Amino acid sequence: MHGNKQHLQKDFFLYNASKARSKTYINMREVSQRFRLPPSEYVIVPSTYEPHQEGEFILRVFSEKRNLSEEVENTISVDRPVKKKKAKPIIFVSDRANSNKELGVDQESEEGKDKTSPEKQERSPQPRLNNTDQESEEQQQFRNIFKQIAGDDMEISADELKNVLNKVVNKHKDLKTRGFTLESCRSMIALMDTDGSGRLNLQEFHHLWKKIKAWQKIFKHYDTDQSGTINSYEMRNAVNDAGFHLNSQLYDIITMRYADKHMNIDFDSFICCFVRLEGMFRAFNAFDKDGDGIIKLNVLEWLQLTMYA
Repeated sequence: MHGNKQHLQKDFFLYNASKARSKTYINMREVSQRFRLPPSEYVIVPSTYEPHQEGEFILRVFSEKRNLSEEVENTISVDRPVKKKKAKPIIFVSDRANSNKELGVDQESEEGKDKTSPEKQERSPQPRLNNTDQESEEQQQFRNIFKQIAGDDMEISADELKNVLNKVVNKHKDLKTRGFTLESCRSMIALMDTDGSGRLNLQEFHHLWKKIKAWQKIFKHYDTDQSGTINSYEMRNAVNDAGFHLNSQLYDIITMRYADKHMNIDFDSFICCFVRLEGMFRAFNAFDKDGDGIIKLNVLEWLQLTMYA
């Protein structure tokens, strides 16, 4: 196990019995214990009596020989499809007038699968969709709803996006949700808006919905009681399943930002969190041109990045 800093899942504790633990597990101001253990590798798990509480812990290890200790923690990263071409730099609101557009590595890899001629790919107001019966029926439904709300310009604002998404989500009776808020829809537009218009066209909307469907599937997997919420522990696993690998500090931040007072996260907050993670990872990767995990921003770039996210 030495050198493996990955977060330990629940199965590890189900199949590995504890070697030592506190004799009294009660709600006291201070609990102290001393153990004598044979040489081996051990995982030390501090705990509070009540969940979601802050606590301070002091650990002292006495050994005859030199010992090595390290924090079990994930490396911060995001899963990405294989690049088909070099990623273009991110475009800020003030720079959207130029021709560079950045949809992200995931969409570029999808576009690379299309083998049509450059003439056909040059200008296409509506994307080619999959030809399965289920997809074609759903996409036709989207086209009709999109045309009704978008109007002649075939672009939708945050208010219109909210209406479109909530109409579609309400058809999923097995998903208990009050729908998306306006702020969530603004964040979605900031994520998918590649031309700086502050609105989404049909292609951008279709790409957004594919992400929402994938995230919705993850949410339903962990919402086993169909309450419309998942707890903070399930959220950690859900974030990992979506391809975002974070450390404990970031998981705590997510819980503080998106969970309610009972430490539960509803569907709207769940999607809003994933939209923010997707957007921030995409922006960071666009700036991290040499791939060393370090970027440098001036104050204008920082404000543009955070204010429009």
